[in-house]
Amino acid sequence: MPGTPDSSAAADAQSSGNGGIPHDSDDGTTVLGASDVARALTRIAHEIVERAKGAQDVVLLGIPTRGVTLAARLATRLAAIDPVFDPARDVGELDVTMYRDDLRRQPTRAVGPTRLPEAGIEGKTVVLVDDVLFSGRTIRAALDAIGDLGRPRAVRLACLVDRGHRELPIRPDFVGKNLPTATSERVRVRLAEVDGGEDAVLISGRAVVDHADDRASDTGRGTR
Repeated sequence: MPGTPDSSAAADAQSSGNGGIPHDSDDGTTVLGASDVARALTRIAHEIVERAKGAQDVVLLGIPTRGVTLAARLATRLAAIDPVFDPARDVGELDVTMYRDDLRRQPTRAVGPTRLPEAGIEGKTVVLVDDVLFSGRTIRAALDAIGDLGRPRAVRLACLVDRGHRELPIRPDFVGKNLPTATSERVRVRLAEVDGGEDAVLISGRAVVDHADDRASDTGRGTR
């Protein structure tokens, strides 16, 4: 899938909502705060409209769980940029559970709803929306699912965070922040509608030097 490798430069330059400096909490290091998430989504919405030369044929498909919330937020921004876009008509959600290649290892994974936009996907520019892009296997499953549902004119990918470590040749077209990580680290996106509290992107398991006593934090395990 084609991508735009420099599309997160603006968000990277002003990340974390703390003067561009990530800060720590008991849950990990906050690399994007609520204002950063809002700016990233606004920028992605503008990039979607610019790339599609308008939003008249654009539909959004959120990938559960947080991708659905992000798609709803993007829809509001798209409608503000181009009123031809209708959030009630042009947004859906896509469960990819039965298309995953790891079901044998995780047979108890729950199947969620798939709801196509009222406008359908035939001949449309479908923008898949997810929170964190990691191995690319979730997106591969989403592409397989779309193939069974219709034939869009084009499929694009928007994600809030690209943490690298791809196992498949998949790249986002629109990305809020490129976040280099180790495979041992865990990236979590918190959204007010899903998790309560303020929006945030946190990373845990990263070795952080404590300049007072030269200690390092424990390491965890990346998950997505």
